[in-house]
Amino acid sequence: MLQTSHHIVFNSSSGTAASASLRPEQLIERFAALGHVVSMDADKSRPFAERMQTARSAAAPILVAAGGDGTVTALAEAAIQSGKTLAVIPLGTANLLARDLAIPLDLDAWFAGYPDMAPRRIDVGEVNGRVFLHKVVIGAVPGIAAAREQLRGRKDLGALLGFLSHFFYRLSRVRRFAAEITPGKGEPHIERVQSIAVANNDYAEGPGKVFSRARLDEGTLSLYLLRHLSPLDALRLGFGMLIGSWRNDQVLEIENVRSVVIRTQRRGVRAMLDGEVEMLQGPLRFRSLPLALNVLAPPVPEAQAIAIEVVGEV
Repeated sequence: MLQTSHHIVFNSSSGTAASASLRPEQLIERFAALGHVVSMDADKSRPFAERMQTARSAAAPILVAAGGDGTVTALAEAAIQSGKTLAVIPLGTANLLARDLAIPLDLDAWFAGYPDMAPRRIDVGEVNGRVFLHKVVIGAVPGIAAAREQLRGRKDLGALLGFLSHFFYRLSRVRRFAAEITPGKGEPHIERVQSIAVANNDYAEGPGKVFSRARLDEGTLSLYLLRHLSPLDALRLGFGMLIGSWRNDQVLEIENVRSVVIRTQRRGVRAMLDGEVEMLQGPLRFRSLPLALNVLAPPVPEAQAIAIEVVGEV
């Protein structure tokens, strides 16, 4: 009996998978064509915690997240806990990690390039023991994201207009809240803000680089404080991201830390963790886990690798 080399967790509800009517059998056949025997978990009826436990205990050394950012983050945590390597088939809407690692978004291109992908160590963030790969946001944004989740899968004009109406309505009514912020090496300070984002490594600034990171191995967290965000502020900040000039916006304050504790007056804090809205118990204790995740990705171009090495030595 051939030993399985990959264990796949397939989310058929993710954006690309649903729109393309992708079936788990197709993924099994594509891996078989490359000479890999795989096990497949596509059973949405099972509790997700059980599916992650199956992934952790799987005999295969490579866990494959075939889905959106939420699936990738959950399986990344399982990979870290079990010492396995993560592979990402980006089937979601944002696919943030895949974009940062230059992993092909097209399925044919992904399988064509997969034999050349190599293990690469990257950082992850952690909040109250939970792993995140991109960012955790508290404040105004999670409420807006919750409305977006209700419209997932709908592409009609009514859904878009409804979301935009809700977006600007929420921004016009959102209030600031007090947060006590204690960096790992610093004194606590009180801030009044509308939103706080804690990102795993820093977001780059440049034309078209929206939530894009140049480095995934600096071992830092980036703390973004939005003191106020009116509809006009949101439009200006969004336009600044598109043209590549947003870090000095008047509503934004940025601080790089290795760990931070955030306390608010509420014990239960609604947060958006890598695109998924969840309730976390305060205080929120963040830390960076440098090079904790082993992920398969295309080779880094030589010029970029030299640049990363030089920056790392500075």
